[in-house]
Amino acid sequence: MNSQLDAFDVIVFGATSFVGQILAQYLSDQFNHPGQESLNWAIAGRSQTKLDDVKRTIKQPQITTIIADANDEAAINAMCAQAKVIISTVGPYALYGETLVKVCAESGTDYCDLTGEVQWIDRMLKKYENSAKASGARIVHCSGFDSIPSDMGTYFTQREAKKSLGEYCNNISMRVKAAKGGASGGTIASMLNITEEVMKDPALRKDLVNPYLICPKDHSYKTRQFDTKTPTFDKNFNGWTAPFIMAAINTRIVFRSNALLNHAYGEDFKYDEAMLVGKGLKGRLTATAIVGALGAFFIGAAIKPTRWLLSNYMLPKPGEGPTPKEQVEGYYDIRFIGKTPTGKEIRTKVIGQGDPGYGSTSQMLGQVGACLALDNELLADKPGGFWTTSTLLGDRLIERLEKDAKLTFEVLN
Repeated sequence: MNSQLDAFDVIVFGATSFVGQILAQYLSDQFNHPGQESLNWAIAGRSQTKLDDVKRTIKQPQITTIIADANDEAAINAMCAQAKVIISTVGPYALYGETLVKVCAESGTDYCDLTGEVQWIDRMLKKYENSAKASGARIVHCSGFDSIPSDMGTYFTQREAKKSLGEYCNNISMRVKAAKGGASGGTIASMLNITEEVMKDPALRKDLVNPYLICPKDHSYKTRQFDTKTPTFDKNFNGWTAPFIMAAINTRIVFRSNALLNHAYGEDFKYDEAMLVGKGLKGRLTATAIVGALGAFFIGAAIKPTRWLLSNYMLPKPGEGPTPKEQVEGYYDIRFIGKTPTGKEIRTKVIGQGDPGYGSTSQMLGQVGACLALDNELLADKPGGFWTTSTLLGDRLIERLEKDAKLTFEVLN
């Protein structure tokens, strides 16, 4: 929480990246027009030429540009000194994200990003959580499709369960019913980097399978969690399921939220995610094909020559993504079933319009940044530290997402 004399409410760091450009366009469209909120924001990156290109694209010639390299701590310090909030789109974060988190945590600058790299979050917690608590910096990872629909969807389900059923759910299952969007070069680069880290340090594998990896050290969770790894028929949703690749980060965020809420959902709280792929034989065959494809990908990623081929010739690269038309036409439909300790049940859904990894992610990330920058009354009693979106921003973020980020949260029964 820097001084109120900060030059900018928000600085977008990595504005020349694929998602950074979409975010800059979103902020340009969403703020500072008649009837809209005012947001004093700037863009930052390594290249003045590319930053100037962004200014021209979003038709904001007056916007301030700041030059800073992700590994230049002096430049990062100078940038953070001018900002109330930094939104970072510079990934893979395990390669390029640490210096900024370090400086934000030490300087009291609020921060959010769209990482899905749980092993990196674990390292940042161990290194900088105490600094953030001391300075007042509020650090919020996973503010995009990883993991807002999961974390805020769980929060919404629990809020409505408490309201209508009189108790929280101690078991929630999330299923991706439908989704349409382009492949994310940044996400794939992060996955390949995680695989490379595991190959260099096999001990990391044990951390990655720990569902409570990023919970506070004093957590007491011992409940065994279910993890969809094979084609599985889900009787609650009456369909076949396959692994959801983002469950590895989303579930960890949800468990951390429960811990930060003083175990409000119970110390025996269970949560799992999967993709719904259909009924009958067709559904089973689809699930089997997905499991096979994921297995082939990870086997290929684990072998250095194949990993090189995948990253250089076969998969989208960082900076590549869906076309503007695909970004607009994308969507996702996510369902939740919650069950309480006394056997009561609630069903909810989260619907998002826009490509999940880019179009919708940029809007969600922008609203998290705006919430940090503008909702001072909400944050007045929230101390520094590493938060999740649901534990820090709660109902206010749901309001923002429904009003300005094309998300809807709904109870189904």
